[in-house]
Amino acid sequence: MEKIKEIEKPPRISLKRSLIIFIGNVIAIYLVSYFGLGVKLSDFDDIMLFVLFISIVNAVLWPILTKILLPFLTLTFGVGALILNGFLMEVFAPLFGMRISGWAIVLLPIAMAFTTTLLSALLTIEDTSSYYRSVLRDAEKKRKLNIKHYPGLIIVEIDGLAYDVLNEALEKGYMPTVKELIDSKSHTLRMWETDLSSQTGASQAGILHGNNENITAFRWIEKENDNQMMQCSGPQKVNILEKRISNGEGLLASNGASRSNLFSGDTDDVIFTLSKILNLKKLYNRAWFSVFSNPSNFARIVSLFLAEMILEIYSQIKHIVKNVRPRIRRGITYIPTRAGTNVFMREINTSTLIGDMMVGDIDVAYSTYLGYDEIAHHSGVRDEDAWFALKGMDKQIKRLIECNKYSPRDYEFVIQSDHGQTNGATFKQRYGESFEDFVKSLLPQDMKMYSKMSSNEDHFAEAYIPFSEQIDNLKKENKKDDQKLTDSEVIVLASGNLAMIYLTQWTHRLTYEEINSLFPELIASIVKNEYIGFILVKSRDGDLAIGKDGTYNLDTDEITGENPLKHFGDNIARHLKRNSSFKHTPDILVNSFYDAENDEVCAFEELVGSHGGAGGSQTKPFILYPSDWEVSDEDIIGAESIYRILKENLEKLKEK
Repeated sequence: MEKIKEIEKPPRISLKRSLIIFIGNVIAIYLVSYFGLGVKLSDFDDIMLFVLFISIVNAVLWPILTKILLPFLTLTFGVGALILNGFLMEVFAPLFGMRISGWAIVLLPIAMAFTTTLLSALLTIEDTSSYYRSVLRDAEKKRKLNIKHYPGLIIVEIDGLAYDVLNEALEKGYMPTVKELIDSKSHTLRMWETDLSSQTGASQAGILHGNNENITAFRWIEKENDNQMMQCSGPQKVNILEKRISNGEGLLASNGASRSNLFSGDTDDVIFTLSKILNLKKLYNRAWFSVFSNPSNFARIVSLFLAEMILEIYSQIKHIVKNVRPRIRRGITYIPTRAGTNVFMREINTSTLIGDMMVGDIDVAYSTYLGYDEIAHHSGVRDEDAWFALKGMDKQIKRLIECNKYSPRDYEFVIQSDHGQTNGATFKQRYGESFEDFVKSLLPQDMKMYSKMSSNEDHFAEAYIPFSEQIDNLKKENKKDDQKLTDSEVIVLASGNLAMIYLTQWTHRLTYEEINSLFPELIASIVKNEYIGFILVKSRDGDLAIGKDGTYNLDTDEITGENPLKHFGDNIARHLKRNSSFKHTPDILVNSFYDAENDEVCAFEELVGSHGGAGGSQTKPFILYPSDWEVSDEDIIGAESIYRILKENLEKLKEK
């Protein structure tokens, strides 16, 4: 193989940018000292000399220290980088009549990065090349002598972004980089249709492993396995799921990298990949060097994290004052969750992908960006918060594309989503009672019920919990759930606007006729509820989709009365039939109503934007791929179809 492209060098830092960094650092140190937060000064002039000196020290020592301490920096999720940076300043501060102590060791690097970032934003000076300069030296050492002559592939997933919402973002000017890809005709934008259920677990299983068989919903009960609950979250459960769906030929099996995904795609080159996140050996990865290669980079991420928390607090107040509807109570704990997904994970993803590209050895990398999905769930699909997340996402795509100039080989890009979301007030907000309580009211009072109606854990919240605490919590929670599941006679679960009812006194999936015989009011009352669209049950006559005014026999395609599926897409019968064939489909599968005029569903969990069932944009994600790829003009149905498109064209890249 031979080198076929000229590799540019990132431009050196400009004088203007150098001044901004210098002034920002001086101001930050002065303010921390002024407010008595652990920095003591003897003379203001000392700050300027100290900033110049520490810049030289960092330039010389930081690359060496980072290489030596990379495992520590990784296993502390970057906190070690703040401590190391602060420690260097603490050691050399006395030479300039300064003293740094206490929390200032961590606070000072954050304050310096925050002030510099703020000044850069106010003066519209964005030094994107700094993303690349700090990684270049290490990347050049890692590069192989023989550079691959064919392009690599970077696949960016924007979690939860529907095709129609993407088009609105393009029209409003929020995503100029993506728009340029389309307008230049270098890339082709297509809509594709998810399976049922329309959630990350089913979609990423199909995309990364080419197999999402038996993933009924976000969470389900396995009657044959002593009513154990399986779900598309939690490192232990997802690890089991990956073993079930993998045949060793995943999308990333051949020299691939997984960055912040649910499943690994059969690669061991993983960062924040939930199926392998409890394996500490796999957590440590040399790709982390690109995150910590600059002493101020992680401090910048933390400062952006804190700024995002402030934005969320402001957003919650604004939504209350303006009485935005629909609205849910987001609470205090959601504030760092939003910042974690929309800043921390976003920046880690981009930094590690840039490192991958600059080395140039990886043939394919797949990375999930979670921010939009998390925000749309809580603020709304088209809320100002959601548009803000997409603007930030577009900047990440721009940085990745620009990195091609500094990579030893070209990389092609695919931008896609795994599902969409549909807005709407929740079932509880509309009906005045939760769905599980509604179901309980239709059953004998002495029946023991277990319910779990939140599916928002598919956004990898586990990644932010320290491992020792995480493992202890998992064990305690699993023991409690196992006991409750064992004692329960009816189990109700939710996945967005899709709900599952399992009657667990019986070890088989009950038929329509058996349910009606045992609980005469149950099915009729559920179907009559104005906020229910249809249910799916197994009958002696075939699989039935039952609505208020009609029944669709999925085996014979016969419709009695009004078609209960008419507002749920041309392929809904096909999706329901497939889901009904799965091993663990519930006794009753319930889908909420869909208001086509207002494009609304009602989730059975407390989320504004939801996905998991059918109705509206949640089943209509997008894929943006290079226009010279060979892709059929036929509709793209199901996540496994996306796997085939990516896998086939990935192989063809090697022929270029």
